Amino acid sequence: MSPLLPETTRQTLETSAREAADLYRRMPEVFSQVVAIAEACARALRSGGKILFCGNGGSAAESQHLATEFVVRLSALRDRPALAALALTTDTSLLTACANDYGFDLVFARQVEAHLRAGDVLILLSTSGKSPNLIAAAKAAKARGGITAAFLGEKPSALNSLTDLALHIPASSPQRVQEGHLWAGHMLVELVEQMLFDETNGGGARA
Repeated sequence: MSPLLPETTRQTLETSAREAADLYRRMPEVFSQVVAIAEACARALRSGGKILFCGNGGSAAESQHLATEFVVRLSALRDRPALAALALTTDTSLLTACANDYGFDLVFARQVEAHLRAGDVLILLSTSGKSPNLIAAAKAAKARGGITAAFLGEKPSALNSLTDLALHIPASSPQRVQEGHLWAGHMLVELVEQMLFDETNGGGARA
C-alpha cells in the first residue's frame, strides 16, 4: 500500500486539479488566444521567417522545449519538414558574455538585434510579465518590425503594452501558469503544423 500523501502535497495536487479544471472551462477563451499566435507564426514561417522564444528559469526551459518541437516535430503522427525556431536561452557563452559586458537585462535583446528580421515572431514566456530582460527584448523586436507575443499569467502586466498578442493562463501560482504555458505551447505547435501542412487548412508542403 502506498504511504499517505503529506497534507501539503495533497493540497498542492487539489489546487492543481482545480486550476486545470478552470482552465478547461475557459478553453474557448484561451484557445482563441493560441489561434491568433499560431496564425502569426504560420504567416512568418510561410514567408521564410522564424520564431524566437525567450524566458527566465522554468520559462527558459519551456522556451527550449517549444523551439525544439518546431524544429524537430511534435509527434510521429505528423512527419513534416523542420520549422525555423530558436530559443534565446541556450548559449551559456553568449548569455554570460552579454551579462558581463552589458548587464543581464540585455541578454535577450542583444540576440533579438542579431537574429530577428521584420515579420519574425518573438514569443516571450513569463509568469509575472515584469522581467526587465523580456521587456527589453520586446522593445528590441518591435523596433525591428517583429511580431511580439507573450505567454503570461492571469493578470495584465508590463508586457501587455509591448506585445501584439498575449495569452493569459488563469491560474494563481507560477507553477500552474507554467503548466498552462506548456499545454498552450503544444497546442500552438499543433495548430501551426495544421495550418502549414494539412490540405484541409490550405496547407501542404511549404514553399
